[in-house]
Amino acid sequence: MADKKPGIDQTLIRDLANILNETDLTEIEVEQEDLRIRVSRAGTPQYVSAPVPAMAGPVQAASAAVAQATAAEIARASKNAVTAPMVGTAYLSPAPGSRPFVEAGATVKEGQTILIIEAMKTMNQIPAPRSGRVVEILVEDGAPVEYGEALIIIE
Repeated sequence: MADKKPGIDQTLIRDLANILNETDLTEIEVEQEDLRIRVSRAGTPQYVSAPVPAMAGPVQAASAAVAQATAAEIARASKNAVTAPMVGTAYLSPAPGSRPFVEAGATVKEGQTILIIEAMKTMNQIPAPRSGRVVEILVEDGAPVEYGEALIIIE
């Protein structure tokens, strides 16, 4: 009886990358059986399997767990986190090379644009949900963001 070799289908990844190029999408994700593959233009491809496959070493599994725990702790640590209302790419300024909408330590007013999330080639202005002081900016300019991800902390 032949054992099925665990691995990642490189043809599938190439096909997904081609779809990104053909459609001008910034990100695509597919799920097959217990393997989920996300390919993004804005960052490096991420391969996530649930559960973690036996071929992944303890270092990779530990690194992924630490990254997830750190992001979760930041979000839980502050009830004042502004979260992403959609999946997309976060931009901290209105145009490349221009000043950012806000910086750490700045005071913002409710409704003021604090960043932009690009989704499907549409620039969506994200307003401050309340007035206050920007304590920390948790995302980098041009970074992909997930729905519900903490972006900025306003106290």
